[in-house]
Amino acid sequence: MPEFERGSGERPALSRLVGADTARVFGATYWSRQPFLAAAVSNASFDDLFSSAAVDELVRERGIRTPFMRMAVEGSVLSPSTYTAPGGFGAEVADQVNSEKVLAEFAAGATIVLQGLHRTWPPLIDFTRRLVDDLGHPAQVNAYVTPASSRGFDPHYDVHDVFVLQISGEKHWRIHAPVHPHPLRDQPWSDYREQVAAQAAGEPVIDTVLRPGDVLYLPRGWIHSAEALGGTSVHLTIGVAAYTQADIAHSLLTVIADTPALRESLPLGVDFGDTEQLLPIVAEVLAGLQGALQIPDARAAAVRQASAVGADLSHRLSGASRPEPVSPLATVDFIGTLNEASTVRWRGSLRAAITTGPESVRIALAGRSVVLPQEAQPAVEMLHAGQAVAVGELPGLDPASAIVVVRRLLREGIVVPA
Repeated sequence: MPEFERGSGERPALSRLVGADTARVFGATYWSRQPFLAAAVSNASFDDLFSSAAVDELVRERGIRTPFMRMAVEGSVLSPSTYTAPGGFGAEVADQVNSEKVLAEFAAGATIVLQGLHRTWPPLIDFTRRLVDDLGHPAQVNAYVTPASSRGFDPHYDVHDVFVLQISGEKHWRIHAPVHPHPLRDQPWSDYREQVAAQAAGEPVIDTVLRPGDVLYLPRGWIHSAEALGGTSVHLTIGVAAYTQADIAHSLLTVIADTPALRESLPLGVDFGDTEQLLPIVAEVLAGLQGALQIPDARAAAVRQASAVGADLSHRLSGASRPEPVSPLATVDFIGTLNEASTVRWRGSLRAAITTGPESVRIALAGRSVVLPQEAQPAVEMLHAGQAVAVGELPGLDPASAIVVVRRLLREGIVVPA
């Protein structure tokens, strides 16, 4: 069993980053509130997830292209032409990473940034998927490979939370309090460049050296900069695009869109530069919003609104993260030999809403739905609960019907061979 699957917490991937004991209180104490620093314990490392050898393999053998890699010197991003070239006969694309060019730039002090590793490096594909399950927010992974005594980027803040995992080497981090707390995605640090620079010139909240196995968590908005020490430093940055209360407000627009008055056009010839002319219009819209979001049965309204918000955010999370990959060839072979003894399970991290009508059960996925006969409901619910089960043991179906249902679920990528 992979190391990150061990532990006593309910969130095994998060537990690996912050410790099983901390994982139990992480949400209430640290999440989005304050930085967290976890020193490596008992020679722990993340070598199974990533390594210096993995960097060389990606650059040398995997044929990666921009934007999956970029390079920077002292915070300035290099032109892709300085480290890419056509791949030669049979691979004439012009933006493949060229290992010789990367060597030249890296030896001269450039930082390598490998982006989207949650889509290109198998151990991180699986780990990131499990971490998204733990956090309930989308996540992505970049690697920063910094030559000795080089600084990658100027002091800045991110518009997403980050977990920094030190893979190899050492890196000196300086952390300062936010100048713009909880920034949204359209509120980058460059909008507050002077304030960020002034804050970074003061005494840091955290001044520490990360060593292999150490983890640093930073909520969005916290200012940071880092410098490699001694030799080459490799660290992973797991960026978490946390949903916010602003997202809840945006989702509530799906509720008020059904209010006819709020869909009416604004007056003909309205002058948007005339505040006095806009005041009564704004007041009317605010009254309409209040009416749309408050009806006599407050409990029923809250339930409907929460349901609409939940459906919208679930759809967005499904679109922003990916479930467990499927194996097309192995799945087709498995379908060809499917029988009562075959064992299947729900596809890992596949989010779905299951609803039952008088004649059917519907499995709603991101962008599509699968409809099965109503008698398949107990079987679908058992599979959705996550346990592996033999086809012949699915409730509510005779063996022949169970094979038909499972064959459909396999082809739709809803269940996978166990």
